[in-house]
Amino acid sequence: MNTPVTWLYVPGDRPERFGKAVDSGADVVIIDLEDAVAPARKDEARANAVAYLRARPDERVAVHVRVNDLGSERGRADLEAVGHLADGVRLPKVESAAALDAITGAPAYALLESAAGILAAREIAAHPKVAGVALGEQDLAAELAVTDERAMDHLRLQVVLAAAAAGLPPVPMSVFPNVKDEAGLLASCLAGRALGLFGRTAIHPRQIPVIRRAFRPSEEEAARAAEIVEAAERAERSGAGAVALPDGRFVDAPIVARARHTLALAHRLTDPPPSGP
Repeated sequence: MNTPVTWLYVPGDRPERFGKAVDSGADVVIIDLEDAVAPARKDEARANAVAYLRARPDERVAVHVRVNDLGSERGRADLEAVGHLADGVRLPKVESAAALDAITGAPAYALLESAAGILAAREIAAHPKVAGVALGEQDLAAELAVTDERAMDHLRLQVVLAAAAAGLPPVPMSVFPNVKDEAGLLASCLAGRALGLFGRTAIHPRQIPVIRRAFRPSEEEAARAAEIVEAAERAERSGAGAVALPDGRFVDAPIVARARHTLALAHRLTDPPPSGP
């Protein structure tokens, strides 16, 4: 399965948007029962999510649900209601591996949104119930009173390292809150990509093409990857044990594997994603 590049949030109390979100071109749609829904409408949002998941016409796009905090009765009820219906559940404010022991149902994605969550990132990522981890940067920055991007980069790298050490997929970037600032979104995505983050959650469909463009390998990167793959295939045909590039440099197996991944990603993101009618 391809690693998702775009993850689109849709409020759980807006069921008329669920189908539109699926048709938006996002790799994963996240029905949000937490931050995007007012307290008075959370029960309604849960019922909407359950109804949609039970009746959805197809499964061409993965649909996840972000439940409320599992430390609350509402969060536990959310998980019980959607855990066996969704393709994944996103768990907010995870602060310890022990909090995940009772998780059942769909693959779990732990959101690290506090100092405690960052400090426990390694243990959380290694938990057998966890399929992926992500940052909740707005809550984290507010708790720590962090305004410097360099400090945030340090926190991001801790989570990237924890995910890689646990063998999890790359960590997607947190939402970019200004839906009109496409230049800012692109620059932010490129900076995150340089840190080893991959893909991003979006709060509006208009952000999806920008995110795809940011994580698409450049022509130069694709050409370089093609050169490495061609050299590797030439070495395989000749029975050579080492892969030599035309400029005389040698590359090893991880570099070749990365080059193949780059080519596949470039091909996958070349054209606009499919959209519904």
